[in-house]
Amino acid sequence: MGLPDLRTAAYFTLGCKLNFAETSTIGKTLAARGISRCPDGATPDLCVVNTCSVTQMADKKGRSLIRRIAAKYPEATIVVTGCYAQLKPEEVAAIPGVDIVLGSDEKLRIESFIDQWLSDRRSRMVVTPIKDIKEFLPSCERGDRTRYFLKVQDGCDYFCSYCTIPFARGRSRSPRVGTLVDQARKVAAEGGKEIVLTGVNIGDFGKGGDESFFDLIRALDAVEGIERYRISSIEPNLLTPEIISWVAGESRAFMPHFHIPLQSGSDEVLRLMRRRYDTALFEERVGLVRRLMPDAFIGVDVIAGARGETPQRWQEALSFIGSLPVSRLHVFPYSERPGTVALSIEGNVDIHERHRRVGILNELSESKLRDFMNAQLGKEAQVLWEAPARDNDLMHGFTPNYLRVVAPFRPEAVNTIGRVRLDSIHPSEPDSISATLL
Repeated sequence: MGLPDLRTAAYFTLGCKLNFAETSTIGKTLAARGISRCPDGATPDLCVVNTCSVTQMADKKGRSLIRRIAAKYPEATIVVTGCYAQLKPEEVAAIPGVDIVLGSDEKLRIESFIDQWLSDRRSRMVVTPIKDIKEFLPSCERGDRTRYFLKVQDGCDYFCSYCTIPFARGRSRSPRVGTLVDQARKVAAEGGKEIVLTGVNIGDFGKGGDESFFDLIRALDAVEGIERYRISSIEPNLLTPEIISWVAGESRAFMPHFHIPLQSGSDEVLRLMRRRYDTALFEERVGLVRRLMPDAFIGVDVIAGARGETPQRWQEALSFIGSLPVSRLHVFPYSERPGTVALSIEGNVDIHERHRRVGILNELSESKLRDFMNAQLGKEAQVLWEAPARDNDLMHGFTPNYLRVVAPFRPEAVNTIGRVRLDSIHPSEPDSISATLL
């Protein structure tokens, strides 16, 4: 049964891969109720905005996006959900044009709240207190991509001093291994070739129970039909030598691709951040990956200008990060978040200095990525091809070690894995490699 007066929907997502996966789940749920995705250029009846709140800038982007949508589609029903909606629901509800505000626990039950809205046309704000969020809401979707995103865990128990995610997502929780294996089998039955494991702190999978993240990845590896898995992001202390060695050796389908948040290269700043490792552990894990998988892609998250990052600690951090044999940095300026312990730490870094440090780290990242890509040129690789994002004559795909490759578009190649020779860095896309199909 469709939802009267709502025939088409437009979806807007900010933030992490998990948010994108959940937005896709929302779209699939509403499509089953008769609400189709709004064609480009048309006016939607419903707008769903899935927000992020990891930084002040994320909040600002959320507010700006909602206002633009309300101005462009004044007759549309607007639903706002996600982390910003969970943390600051009154602020979101006060934005003109917003009809429904849903918290993290309500996000994937959106259709029932739309039903209520259609029955009385009354604006509503429904947000479950974070201490009461205990249920795991599943999500496994492809969206507009070739790859599928499988949510294996939600929430976080780490409470790092600068972070609001535990207050936006709740405590760590996950389903049983068997449930996720069943979802992977459905992906294989649909013709999916690659699954990205998503979550907030996925290495914490199974916490408090009798299953572990290692149990999960071994079980998924045995699912026939899935040719590739990627681990979206995993804490360095949870990326155990056992996991690294298994991916490098026994694993059939887990790719040599790791995303490991560092946040700071200073041990004292890591302590102030309440991270659960030091630079020695991080260096050891990265070194093990590089020794066992010399061509692995290693991405690293870094925060620049955190409270307590004195000039000396910044130089220590920069030197340490520069010494790491990693492939790319994902750099963020420190952002003050209300309610976090970090606000009590002495040594606030001026906003302009934060952005100066971001610039230095971004330059370092570009250098590391260029070196990594140059080292791969001339080699052969297997690429999973995706459809072009725009109407053009190029298709793109990814190698096992997450190099983005472009080649002349062949419709029959989409969602297939083909062998290529990595020729050169693409002149207009410096993060991509031009390849010859073999």
